[in-house]
Formats: sequence, structure tokens, C-alpha cells
Amino acid sequence: MPNASDRRAPAFKYQTDVARAAALIADPSRAAILKCLGDGRPLTAGALAEEAGIGAATASVHLAKLVEGGLVTVERQGRHRLHRLAGPEVSAALEALAVIAPPLPVTSLKQGNRANALHRARSCYDHLAGRLGVALMRGLLERGVLTGHDGVHRPGEAVRDRPASYGRDLAYVLAPAGRPVLAELGIDSAELASRRPAVRYCVDWSEQQHHLAGGLGAALSARLFALDWVRWGPSPRVVHLTEAGSRGLNRTLGVVLGE
Repeated sequence: MPNASDRRAPAFKYQTDVARAAALIADPSRAAILKCLGDGRPLTAGALAEEAGIGAATASVHLAKLVEGGLVTVERQGRHRLHRLAGPEVSAALEALAVIAPPLPVTSLKQGNRANALHRARSCYDHLAGRLGVALMRGLLERGVLTGHDGVHRPGEAVRDRPASYGRDLAYVLAPAGRPVLAELGIDSAELASRRPAVRYCVDWSEQQHHLAGGLGAALSARLFALDWVRWGPSPRVVHLTEAGSRGLNRTLGVVLGE
């Protein structure tokens, strides 16, 4: 007869508390803070308050809730407390919501200019998005660096059978023939194999097409910044393509980014 110590509680499977995560994002000020942190760079509470258009005390309350909820982390650097997204999964969730979200009303010239800049080129955590990100994906496909799909988002195909595989259910593959193209850009494709999955994609909310994520997306973004082919803009997540970058990407990937 088993003794009391052998009668252990059964190991139940858990369900995710989607409502709690959604409630954290649902507040407009917290959503604005999360979007400001969407490029992966850390920001102070003061900078986030200014970007979100709220007071410092209000921003502190919202940040405390986001930290407690696990969407944001905070670290001290000297006299400053720097906040950043807890990881790329948070950014991916925000991007997925943006695909189905209605547009925010534009009520000023400043908001309109920022929206246009974000549509043209922006960061999506550690990789590039917007028209630039989609054009990079298209260039990689046309030059044979990637194979497996055409970069067009078709809701009837994506997440058809495997919703848990969002962003990886379509089989983009890094092709051996593309290694010289990556080498010309200064990216060692052999190093990608030892990192996280090399090829992932996001559905770009502004273009409704795919842009490149994963290890290759991060490596390509970092390399373009290092070459000064892209630069950070004045607002969070905004990226500017430089003249050198326009020439270089046209030469290597056939990318032409219109106005």
C-alpha cells in the first residue's frame, strides 16, 4: 500500500492566460510604450513618457505593470534605469496584432510624417521591416539566396494547419547558391548555422507581405548598419536608407526603394 509521500499531485497541463497579456497591451499608453521599444534598444522612462505623450509619473506606473507582466525588463546603468522588451517574442506578438489592427487616426503633420517614415523603413526588433524589409526579402528571393516561397502573404495559406508555427510554417530555406551573395555583403552564412534558426519571417503589417526575420534577418540588419547603408531615424523604430545603402543594395540585391 503506498504511503502518503507517494501520493503526489497529478501534473496538469497549463493553458496560457491570453487575457492577462492582452490587458497589458490594451491600454493605449502601454501600447505606445511597447511600440517605442519595438526596435530592441533600451530607453529611459523619461524618453518613453515623451514618446508616448504622457507624464513621467504615469509612465512609471505603466512600466511597472509591463515589467510585472513580463513584457518589459529593466536594468540600471549608472544613474539611469533602462527599459527594453523582454524578448523578440513580445515584438512578434505586437507585429501580429498590427496585421489585424485598424489604423490610428492621423491628427497632425508630425504624426503623418512619422507614419510615412515607419511605412518606408523601420525596425522589427532586430531586423528590418516596412517597404525596405519587404524589398530586401524580395531581393534575396530573386537572387536565389532564399527559396521556398515568393514572399507574398496569403492568409489562406499561412497558419493553415499549424497556428503555433506562425512565422515558420512556410518553408523558406537558405540556398547554397546564395552564399556568395551573402559573402559580398560581408555575412558569413556558416556562422548562421550555430545561432538561432537562420530563416524566419514576419507578416509585415504595413505591406501585407513577408519580411525576413531569424538569424539571417538580424545579421543582415546589423551588417547594413555597420556599412552605414541604413541609419536610425529621429523617432523610435524609424530607419533611413542612406545614399550609399541605396546604391549598395541595388548592386547586390537589385533593391530599389521608391518614395
